[in-house]
Amino acid sequence: MSTQTETSATRATRSNLKPILGAALAIIVVGAIAIDTTVVRIGSGDDVRQQAFSPESYGAEQFPKIQAAVQQKAVAATELANAIAADKKAAGEKYGVATTTGPVLPVTLNGVFGERKSNYNELKVDGLPADVTVRVQTGPAVNGTDLRDATGTIEFGQFTNQIQFQDAGSAINNEMKKSVLANLDPATLTGKTASVVGVFKLVNPKNWLVTPVKVEVK
Repeated sequence: MSTQTETSATRATRSNLKPILGAALAIIVVGAIAIDTTVVRIGSGDDVRQQAFSPESYGAEQFPKIQAAVQQKAVAATELANAIAADKKAAGEKYGVATTTGPVLPVTLNGVFGERKSNYNELKVDGLPADVTVRVQTGPAVNGTDLRDATGTIEFGQFTNQIQFQDAGSAINNEMKKSVLANLDPATLTGKTASVVGVFKLVNPKNWLVTPVKVEVK
């Protein structure tokens, strides 16, 4: 009789303990979650929305840096042409930034705008050999990634994938159009004297396709 009473009491005690133990376990779990949780304010640097890649913001941030770097390192067209004629490889290594498809060279050009074709205007540059053709991208479309690659500071490893890397190049081009080409009327450039600072990829030494960072029409 006594044993049965003790057993019943033990069972009752255990039944009463279950809710208490459950509540205690819940408190422990919640406490562990709280310790491992970081509160992120909307708009803060840790907000995932702020971490998402925005090509527009990237272009606006990077173009002024690229523009300043190109203007600082730009080489006179005649000096560059002479160096290329003497030794194309050495000229690329001395003045340019290497890419997988050829070095990107910064250049200063002074001359007269000539014929317009598609998205560029030819530029007759003072002092250049007659067989060297210079074309300046004047829009509305601006092709290539020469601006993105001009400084050597923007690399594929900084991006999530190839698409994002390409988007960065396009965004920089778009920002250049807003900052440099917006005030130009390409249709009226023929015959006008101008000073241009820009970059081109050294593939064909007789054909320079220049993406500008500065254009001054006189």
